[in-house]
Amino acid sequence: MTDRSPQPPGAPAPPEGGLPRIIQGGMGIGVSNWRLANAVSRLGQLGVVSGVAIDTVLARRLQDGDPGGDMRRAMERFPIPGVAAEALARFFRPGGREPGKPYALLPMYQQQVSTWREQFSALSAFVEVWLAREGHSGPVGINLLTKIQMGNLAFLYGAMLAGVDYVIMGAGIPREIPGALDALARHEPAQLRLDLEGAAPGQAELLRLDPAALWGGAAPIPVTRPRFLPIIASNLLATMMLKKATGRIDGFVIEGPTAGGHNAPPRDRGVSAETGEPLYGPRDVVDLAEIRRLGLPFWVAGSEGRPDRLRAALELGAAGIQVGTLFAYADESGITEPIRRAVLESARRGTVRIRTDARASPTGFPFKRVSFDGDPAQGVVRERICDLGYLRDAYARGDQGIGYRCASEPEDQFVAKGGAPEETPGRECLCNSLLGTIGLGQLRAGGIVEPPLLTSGDDVMRLAAFLGDRTHYGAADVVRWLLGT
Repeated sequence: MTDRSPQPPGAPAPPEGGLPRIIQGGMGIGVSNWRLANAVSRLGQLGVVSGVAIDTVLARRLQDGDPGGDMRRAMERFPIPGVAAEALARFFRPGGREPGKPYALLPMYQQQVSTWREQFSALSAFVEVWLAREGHSGPVGINLLTKIQMGNLAFLYGAMLAGVDYVIMGAGIPREIPGALDALARHEPAQLRLDLEGAAPGQAELLRLDPAALWGGAAPIPVTRPRFLPIIASNLLATMMLKKATGRIDGFVIEGPTAGGHNAPPRDRGVSAETGEPLYGPRDVVDLAEIRRLGLPFWVAGSEGRPDRLRAALELGAAGIQVGTLFAYADESGITEPIRRAVLESARRGTVRIRTDARASPTGFPFKRVSFDGDPAQGVVRERICDLGYLRDAYARGDQGIGYRCASEPEDQFVAKGGAPEETPGRECLCNSLLGTIGLGQLRAGGIVEPPLLTSGDDVMRLAAFLGDRTHYGAADVVRWLLGT
């Protein structure tokens, strides 16, 4: 869908077989943005954009006036007629929002949404991938969360229209995604089973996307099926994916519990009574020799962002490593510059801290969070809210159909919908707080802007060693250091 010029002079050649040595992790909401992915891909490695809530990201960038015009430039290349023009009419504000005006919200996803809602979701993923691919011939991937089921089919289709090379998914078991990719590559209807709490015996609800409905007829362009890499945390899951996935698996990302964002729950040791953090043990360690015997390429993730760890991974038969934390604080990252600067300064002083919070995420998965000097969210009591809805759970309401609830919404609302009261303590709205981390936080009553929540892997504690005498660095510095070039 876009011209891709040769890699710049001096860019490391991709390893034999075309597989990248380094996968830049798909982080947060908009942390792994198109600028970061583009910078990594230009060096022959796999740049990855985060597809999580990318529709809200696009809507808010447009409402902020699209400084530089990047969103509008990519939107002009979206092939489905009329969608970009409608998006601009609804959201673009030349010069940005009026003072004191909050962001306009998209309708929250549910099992069935309007054709326009699906078109806009596809457009948002297309824009991010198109910009990440612009001006080079390196590979580009998109990262999505399996847990966020509603919207994923539209995001995948939009990314494929932009020519995405890899799809990477964790936070759940993405068994049905390969088959969906196969169908979408043929512009055929795709479906996923909707996880439905309290479903009646034999009740099966589906999420569907029909590309013909988005086009208003047959699609006139070819689409290539991207490679699919599930993120796994156990040998059992790797084997299960190969046996039960609905289509081709092209490799694995093996992620340990020291990685940022959501982690897999511990298999048998539970949570520490003293710290509230998950306790991981020997059963949570993946046997890479077993993974190697499966015969597919794999990348190791979780505190692997060092040259010696890359060498060790290659010796164990891995294709390479996935690295998040080092890229998260690079100049091209979507984290706002003041937060990046504060974290790097805190790392230099040795005061940055990382904690695995077993309660914060309404998904129920453990979630890594960073504390640092100057954290604008320190001491802030967050409003319990669910007005974006990406992490809502669907539940059966008998003859009344399907309802939606989130453990981070006000307790009385959650319980009124049949939610268990014990699920609510400590939960936070990750959707809103992660948008605050990239400078797109919602304006609340009293002129308060949604405070950020920062997540990283354990390697945030090693940032000072990499930083040295520098006050900042770029993605190219990370790639060249890891590769020894």
